[in-house]
Amino acid sequence: MGMKTKIALGAVVGIVVIGAVSANAGDGDTGSADKGASASADRQPGGAKDTGAGAGADAGEGKEKAEKAEEKASQAEQFKAFVDENGTAQEKEAVSHVTKVQGADEQNDILDTADVYTDFTGGIMGEGTGPAKLIASAFADWKQSENGLVTVYDADGELLGNGQF
Repeated sequence: MGMKTKIALGAVVGIVVIGAVSANAGDGDTGSADKGASASADRQPGGAKDTGAGAGADAGEGKEKAEKAEEKASQAEQFKAFVDENGTAQEKEAVSHVTKVQGADEQNDILDTADVYTDFTGGIMGEGTGPAKLIASAFADWKQSENGLVTVYDADGELLGNGQF
């Protein structure tokens, strides 16, 4: 074997060994810590897995049901509910035309994008451009991001407007 071949083979073996060691190092630490935490929660009085009956348990069940119902609601329904509770009359009217919201559930504050679809027609020259600005503004009140962009579309998928959130 030539000198270049030995160096290349040594580099490949080194990279494989480093990759295997780093992959195995992460598995052992998180698995044992998670198991211990969940086991201790079961054993401690008043822990997260408490099944006691009483007035406190009933209130907790009601709160859990409300959270599950909110999670099951689509993003558009959640957005409409927020605006119905906190928006102005003009925002409520504009948001009543929203049919679908995508991308509002996961944010990383690096480049967050969300799409809002409406039942307006006519594209940028149609009737929906004014309400699109209100929808974008209401969306910014609903979701906050360091670097977010919400885009509002009409029924045909044509751009109506956008805004930062």
